[in-house]
Amino acid sequence: MAATVMTTEATHHSSPAAGQLDVRGVSKGFGELPVVRDAWLTVEPGEFVSIVGPSGCGKSTLLNIAAGLLEPDAGEIWLDGAPASRRLGRVAYMPQRDALLPWRTVLDNTILGLEVAGVARATARERALALLPRFGLEGFAQHYPAALSGGMRQRAAFLRTVLTAQPLLLLDEPFGALDALTRRSMQEWLLDLWSELGRTILLVTHDVEEALLLSDRVAVMTARPGCIKLVERVRLPRPRNAEMVADPGFVAQKAQLLAALRPERPEFSEAPR
Repeated sequence: MAATVMTTEATHHSSPAAGQLDVRGVSKGFGELPVVRDAWLTVEPGEFVSIVGPSGCGKSTLLNIAAGLLEPDAGEIWLDGAPASRRLGRVAYMPQRDALLPWRTVLDNTILGLEVAGVARATARERALALLPRFGLEGFAQHYPAALSGGMRQRAAFLRTVLTAQPLLLLDEPFGALDALTRRSMQEWLLDLWSELGRTILLVTHDVEEALLLSDRVAVMTARPGCIKLVERVRLPRPRNAEMVADPGFVAQKAQLLAALRPERPEFSEAPR
């Protein structure tokens, strides 16, 4: 495989072009604790963008603001080229945990979002049943979450997210709790599904390899209070698979991102004599 190149893009401009999602100068704190500071990011329609950053830097907070679960202290979220003060229900959101309800079957868990949106249960079930095979859940419609593997639970949660039919999907470390083998399998499954569905995805992850394997671009956040330090375009060819992680170009890109994630050393000067 040919060596690949990663280029650094500007993180924001004075008047950035509108995308499907625009994070414009967003800041957020909780009490005395500043968490996100002046974050800028644009995600284009059909694009797959990942956010990586140190633990506790505000990645999930930024995603929750984009989803409408939190409001920024400063800045704006734009959707489809216009300010979006109301975002709940306009984007699809999948939290870190699958959040499946243990008393509902797989089928009834997957249609929860549709039911909340007012879709008749019979219609919702018909839509979900048609997609169960594509999500690797055929034959498990009447099973309860306790009977599923971790990967199957995540696929059920993802089907629930996809069924909302929103063009923008916000995913908060969806594979973080899975073992390494299952996680790699789920990453390849997500790549295939993203290509098939044509949705826009913004993914928060702590895994640099995952970000490179999945994304068109990777945004790097600083330590808390987090801002977007830089955005890197990934030049890996598509389609991609897990074997690419051994490619020299992939290894070089990973090293660049890891270097960007390291905290900057403070400069010390001698005390005056």
